Amino acid sequence: MIDPLTPKQRGRLMGKIHEKDTAIELKVRTNLHRRGYRFRKNVVGLPGRPDIVLPKYRATIFVHGCFWHGHPNCRKSRLPTTNYAFWEEKRRANLERDARKIAELAGSGWRVAVVWQCALEKPVSLLNTIDTLEKWITSEEASYEIPNGK
Repeated sequence: MIDPLTPKQRGRLMGKIHEKDTAIELKVRTNLHRRGYRFRKNVVGLPGRPDIVLPKYRATIFVHGCFWHGHPNCRKSRLPTTNYAFWEEKRRANLERDARKIAELAGSGWRVAVVWQCALEKPVSLLNTIDTLEKWITSEEASYEIPNGK
C-alpha cells in the first residue's frame, strides 16, 4: 500500500505523537481520578517511567498504544508496508525495552498492569476496562494485562 501522504505531511503527523499525556492515558487517568484514586504520573525515578503510579497500592500502570508497542493480534498494530524493516526494528526494540522495564519494576516490588489502547476505544469497553483495573489495583495480583475491549 502506498502512503497517501507526502514525506513532509507524514513528518508533521508523526511529530504530533506525544510520549506522555496521550489521549488514551488521559482517559484512564480521568476515570481513575473520578473514582477517588490519587496517583503520580511519569515518575522519573522508576524504571520505564510508568504512565500512572499509585504509591499507596505499590502499583504502576502502563497505557500502551497498540501500534507502538506491538499489541499481538490487534488490527491497530499492523506495520506499514513502506520502510517495513525500520518499523519492525523499532517495534522489536520497544518490546524488548518494555519487557526489561516491567521486569525491573517487578523486581523492585512494584505491581505492574498494562492497558492496551484498543481496550479504551468504545465507552462501554472503557468503563469495563476501568472496572477491571480498579479490581486489580485493590487486589494482591502482581501483574495484569487488559488485552482488548471485548
